[in-house]
Amino acid sequence: MDKIKSKLVAFGAALLITSTFYACKPNQIIAKKVSREFKNSEMLDKYQVGFALYDMASSEMIFQKDADKYFTPASNTKLFTFYAGLKIAPDSIPSLRYVEKGDSLIFWGTGDPSLLHTVLKGTKAIEALKNSNKKLFFADGRYTGNFFGNGWSWDDYNDYYQPEITEMPLFDNVVLVTSKQAGEMNISPKMFNSCFIVDSANKATKFSVQREFLTNKFHYPLAKTTANYEQQIPFKTSTGVTLTLLADTLKKNVELINYVLPKDAKTVYSAKSDDVFRQLMLPSDNFVAEQLLLTYADKLGLEMSTPKVIAAIQEKYLTELPDKPKWVDGSGLSRGNLFTPRSLIKLLEMIYKEVNDQQRLFSMLPAGGKTGTLRNAYPKTDTPFVFGKTGTLSGVHNQSGYVITKKGKLLLYSFMNNNYVQSTAEIRKEMVRVMSYIHDNF
Repeated sequence: MDKIKSKLVAFGAALLITSTFYACKPNQIIAKKVSREFKNSEMLDKYQVGFALYDMASSEMIFQKDADKYFTPASNTKLFTFYAGLKIAPDSIPSLRYVEKGDSLIFWGTGDPSLLHTVLKGTKAIEALKNSNKKLFFADGRYTGNFFGNGWSWDDYNDYYQPEITEMPLFDNVVLVTSKQAGEMNISPKMFNSCFIVDSANKATKFSVQREFLTNKFHYPLAKTTANYEQQIPFKTSTGVTLTLLADTLKKNVELINYVLPKDAKTVYSAKSDDVFRQLMLPSDNFVAEQLLLTYADKLGLEMSTPKVIAAIQEKYLTELPDKPKWVDGSGLSRGNLFTPRSLIKLLEMIYKEVNDQQRLFSMLPAGGKTGTLRNAYPKTDTPFVFGKTGTLSGVHNQSGYVITKKGKLLLYSFMNNNYVQSTAEIRKEMVRVMSYIHDNF
């Protein structure tokens, strides 16, 4: 009897080992083939590359290449900002805090990026102020940081992707210059019309507007605008500019007051969070990313300080990451951000579980060949197989997200490329080649 039992135990152990082997085998095959693609690549040994491929269904890291090393993430940073929003502001974004005192309404900004935003068009806070029959007083001073983030490039100040950070942003914190017909020049908000100065000494043959660094003086050449011209130029922010824009928009006088935000201040909520997150992720909106961090600080009852809210998010929500990130801004404009591919994999897993709805999640992410910053990276298709976030700076180009294989397997990936001298187009092409291989062969 004992011999029979021993044989049964041995048989059971062998069966378990065999079944485990065959369960792991598909991922081992994937790992071997992906490894071969990296080894045979003529591109991927010429610069710093970090890569991780993960099977969430089996909680197994399939393949890694320097996945524990730190890389500059660029706009992959927005995945951290996104996840923080899912935890802190899952429904809607706070737009205004206020109290009523006698015949006065005192209000504070929350950092809400949707407020009169070009795409999001948040108007609820403006409507609340416009419909009030009380005297309006703006209390400033909640945001304690600089107008640029930690490590931002100052000479990008005139570019659309680097608006200044404020506690009550309006109109994306940019001036919009457009022309439907050649030779026209329409300026919005109109209050900036008088700030535009023709530079007769500028012999440029193409029309372009350049703001002075420290003032709202906008210079343009004698050259005429072309048809359908469009340029966004960040304006120089200040409390005075905020008051003027508010008064001009509300058609009401708005005065400044020194008043500390009380705990019982009421909140006006604006855009739905999913809409704001889509604007954050699909076009990779830096302005939305930075301002969202301030709204999180408001929700958490913190001082409006980017370093302080990032520290609070890391302590409260990111302790599961295998490598502590160096995270300094919301958008990834700073090269001070440093993340590892395997930490991004863990973050992607946490995002997937937090949303708990694949269709909803993928609607908020760029889709290869279809939407957002991945639309032109992959061949055009109605059924994309890659959903993720790109990130680009000079010498930096990354993708992190989700890939669906032809057999329907969902894999998480982080593909980080740093310190290359080739063109970004070449780097993108190689990433697409590898991710398409993974999709086609597994």
